[in-house]
Amino acid sequence: MKFKIITKTKDSRARSGLLQTRHGAFETPVFMPVGTQATVKTMTPEELEQIGAKIILSNTYHLYLRPGHKVVEEAGGLHKFMNWKGSILTDSGGYQVFSLGELREIKEEGVTFRSHLNGSLHFIGPETSIEIQNALGADIIMCFDECIQYPATYDYVKNSVDRTSRWAERCKKAHANPEQTLFGIVQGGVYKDLREISVKDLISLDFDGYSIGGLSVGEPKEKMYEVLDYTVPILPEDKPRYLMGVGSPDAIFEGVLRGVDMFDCVLPTRIARNGTVFTRKGKLVVRNAAYARDFSPLDSECDCYVCRNYTRAYIRHLINAREVLGIRLTTMHNLYFLLNLMREIRLAIEGDYLIDFKQEFFEKFGYNQEF
Repeated sequence: MKFKIITKTKDSRARSGLLQTRHGAFETPVFMPVGTQATVKTMTPEELEQIGAKIILSNTYHLYLRPGHKVVEEAGGLHKFMNWKGSILTDSGGYQVFSLGELREIKEEGVTFRSHLNGSLHFIGPETSIEIQNALGADIIMCFDECIQYPATYDYVKNSVDRTSRWAERCKKAHANPEQTLFGIVQGGVYKDLREISVKDLISLDFDGYSIGGLSVGEPKEKMYEVLDYTVPILPEDKPRYLMGVGSPDAIFEGVLRGVDMFDCVLPTRIARNGTVFTRKGKLVVRNAAYARDFSPLDSECDCYVCRNYTRAYIRHLINAREVLGIRLTTMHNLYFLLNLMREIRLAIEGDYLIDFKQEFFEKFGYNQEF
């Protein structure tokens, strides 16, 4: 992996860059559509490429359980298995494992858990997570960490940060594929000194990039921005910074302004399946009865394939009739909306008018909307 910073803004920490992997280069800041089970729900790889996606994310936990990382490895790796020619990032499986609650047990060696599919017993530790990700063959892979829910006590978070740092060291030692880029994951909850300890520990291990984990897990957005305010500035300037699990337009703007380079989230695809779409004037619940005779596009300011060819009334009909095409169209639109927003954000960084662009965007869209 090669990462180059192209432009820095004068009135914020925002920067644009270029990140090169084995499967091509992409500009940052970037939003990565989530393809949990080796597919971005309802979208073909060709459609993702057409709307401008250069990198997608897949999930270690889910692919380990089904179809199994060995199957993917036999297929020639995740790129060939799913016919995706761009870059791929895999998470460590940590978030999914730790979200299982009573179905898992954390020890120094790793985590024993029961599958959400059939209750079978499994174990993933740092070495196992890296082994799985090496077999999957993603361009960028993550260290195994403990993702802490909010709120959590100081003592619990401190013990967790210490364990995550030890796990990060074990991940780096276990990493066996030099063609894959390995990111460390900063934890520490909402405690400044623990975030600083986590950053210091990870920097000492010299990872290729740094993820900021343990946010967007229930804390108020203002608290997340506060954590970013004191965490991002102490991360290495010359390495990519990835804010995990964040994808609402307001949080993307706030992350970019603080110097974040990479984002991912299931939000655009999840709300699309519920009949909700992004527009320049805010969210639109197209399944509602108000749009039964609305023959305008989802967003009159959008030039995506969906908005050029289909109406709100038709898409509402498809969704209420439970036709798959309906959620395909809302998904395509939402992903295009965010990918295009990232393009506009990069242009605003390069032209040094990002703060003005943010203000203009939210005058129409509304700020801090709930999805």
